[in-house]
Amino acid sequence: MKLTNLGYLLKEGIKGIFTHGFMSFAAVCVTVACLLIVGSFSILVYNVNIMVEELNQTNEILAYVDETLSEADAKSVGTKINMIDNVLRSDFIPREQALEDFIEDHKNEEESFSGLDPTDLRHRFRVVLEDNRLIEQTDADLKAIPGVVKTHAEYELAQGFSTIQDVLHIVSLGIIAVLLAVSLLIISNTVKLAMYDRKEEIGIMKMVGATNAFIRLPFVVEGFTLGMLGAALAFGTEWVMYDAMIEKISEVDALQLFKFVPFEELLIPMIITFAATGMFVGIVGSWTAIRKFMNV
Repeated sequence: MKLTNLGYLLKEGIKGIFTHGFMSFAAVCVTVACLLIVGSFSILVYNVNIMVEELNQTNEILAYVDETLSEADAKSVGTKINMIDNVLRSDFIPREQALEDFIEDHKNEEESFSGLDPTDLRHRFRVVLEDNRLIEQTDADLKAIPGVVKTHAEYELAQGFSTIQDVLHIVSLGIIAVLLAVSLLIISNTVKLAMYDRKEEIGIMKMVGATNAFIRLPFVVEGFTLGMLGAALAFGTEWVMYDAMIEKISEVDALQLFKFVPFEELLIPMIITFAATGMFVGIVGSWTAIRKFMNV
């Protein structure tokens, strides 16, 4: 294609945006709204996923060592524990530390344990897992290690964390799919409106031998421009809103439990996601709108 023709087609594509200004404005607004919802929900899922992963590491398995083993022999059991595939790390807790922790957790009942001796307790390991979905199998592997007499694992808590993650992923995929479909529909309808107005012109162009590509390109440019404009506006708005939210959360003591990553950590993935989404809804929306008009 000649550069002069390309310039003409690009010019016509941009011109189409202003010709149907209200519909173009509506398409950009809907695209911005959809991308904001998709972006906000994706960021929320990302942050919640990180929080759940951190909580996962607080869900540990306690592995109790045979009381007849010396402290040195008990520590050697840790080498075998760390060899299990799903073990992230294991921390050795001697009897004395276990007693201190026990008393600390029961401060109000300290008098009841005044006669408790460290030898009444077992050495133990606090085992942190890589994937809590495998907690039952890992627990069984720990019990099979010589020197480990029993374990304590919170199966229900681990399964609860896994369920939260699964639900978030399913819901986020569903919402993203619906909003992408809405954006595609709006941009497609915008381009269709332009094509209805130019239906006779398209027919004349077909009769004089214009190729389908020559006819399509201005509308693809129009859809692409609308999609990318919506993506740029949505990205800027998302950044401002996210930083404002983090600032507000940091001012409320009760919300300090929620740790959100800075937007700079999400910058590159968000740029790629917004740009790719804007390009996709713009090009695909306009392309699907054009197909039915190519037979005039």
